[in-house]
Amino acid sequence: MNSGYILSIDQGTTGTTVLIFDHAGSVRARAYSELTQHYPKPGWVEHDAEEIVLITMKVIAEALRAGGGVPPDEIKAIGITNQRETTVVWERASGRPVGRAIVWQDRRTARDCDELKSRGLEEMVRAKTGLVIDPYFSGTKLKWILDNHPGLRERAERGEICFGTIDAWLVYRLTGCRVHVTDYSNASRTLLYNIRDLKWDPDLLELFEIPAAMLPEVRSSSQIYGETDPQMFFGTHGIPVAGIAGDQQAALFGQACHSPGMAKNTYGTGSFVLMHTGTEAVASDERLLTTIAWGVGDEPVEYALEGAIFVTGSAVQWLRDGLGMIRHAAETRELARSVPENEGVYFVPALVGLGAPHWDPYARGLLIGITRGTTRGHVARAVLESMAYQTRDVIEAMERDSGIRLKELRCDGGAAVNSVLMQFQADILGVDVEVPRITETTALGAAYLAGLAVGFWGSREEIAEKWALDVRYHPRLDAAKRERLFKRWHKAVALSKGWALDDD
Repeated sequence: MNSGYILSIDQGTTGTTVLIFDHAGSVRARAYSELTQHYPKPGWVEHDAEEIVLITMKVIAEALRAGGGVPPDEIKAIGITNQRETTVVWERASGRPVGRAIVWQDRRTARDCDELKSRGLEEMVRAKTGLVIDPYFSGTKLKWILDNHPGLRERAERGEICFGTIDAWLVYRLTGCRVHVTDYSNASRTLLYNIRDLKWDPDLLELFEIPAAMLPEVRSSSQIYGETDPQMFFGTHGIPVAGIAGDQQAALFGQACHSPGMAKNTYGTGSFVLMHTGTEAVASDERLLTTIAWGVGDEPVEYALEGAIFVTGSAVQWLRDGLGMIRHAAETRELARSVPENEGVYFVPALVGLGAPHWDPYARGLLIGITRGTTRGHVARAVLESMAYQTRDVIEAMERDSGIRLKELRCDGGAAVNSVLMQFQADILGVDVEVPRITETTALGAAYLAGLAVGFWGSREEIAEKWALDVRYHPRLDAAKRERLFKRWHKAVALSKGWALDDD
């Protein structure tokens, strides 16, 4: 099947992107719209789930028009990739959300997580899920929603209420409220799913007081789940929704990291380093996450090690929206170039705590080393460099866990086009950094998974051949300076930890 197109919905934290791919894996059309961020209390982050649906439909329409008027009936399948862990609860009959979605960045359940850890439950949870007990994941968010909406748990037990991550929410609405599913990769991010037994875990459901009746069915990442409702999709015939993967797993697939030991980093709102470990779930001694990468059709489920960095691109957004220091993200490159080096200025972007390998929900952002000579350029450089330092923290932990020395790192996402960042990433890692021609590999991975399910592409080998290098960055820093910079980074990180512990 060489004719037609695959439409990919990339529903991210700050907005929704829709891309239309042809058989060559080239982008034929693209559209994007930002999403409103709600911060009702310090540490709380919410989205309007209904707004997510409306924006998604608007962006799909814009992408179809942008492609020179791609007819909807030329779309052979739809793939969905999504911000993970974000928790949506809705009414099964009406499809209306119950309150706002709680975003993965939200820290409101930090004390609940502390209580669980104080009971000695972390090892049990980790053995079943591959995850640490942290507010990042869906389980404590869902428990909070059920605890704080009187009568909701009872309604859920009666089967009247659905839970899902954003993928499940979009599939439900696109299919006319008929299909309630998620895929292996998203289920593995909930704190409720046993990644070895491949089922919702009864012990964890009891621990978090989650009614099983509200959970979606878990399926492969590449299969036909259902068809779009004509009323939702421009009155056309049903189009197969055929691929689902959490955004970071989708990027790993889109980067053609299909073999054990291959790794990628995606620079989005946060940054996420994933290393493919094959059909074995590798336990981490370094507080990394063991996660399901994907399941393709009837093939065995494959796993990955992951380091989750909560704030990278959103730190640049903070420079723009919070401080008004820049008007566009692209300005950070020239600002950073305006100074030869950081001159001792470091930024620790713990705006919502620290993720892997530190896992400190009470850490807070820190800008240190400022002098009278500090300029906007130094601040911009410190923000960009913080992304690279955090990535090295995760890569080193990953190497210790896996016993594999990284040879190169494939990078994608919005910040991968920033040459200052990519060069510094190679410098601080001491290995080559490779940026592909298509940096929106998250959407590409979801498209590939959907296309495989409907026969648009024949095999993973065919997909891997489409990966093409754009720029390769070689390390330039000498080893002594690299280690000196990295040592000072760790000094700054130590100062940021535990800052919010005494907050009421």
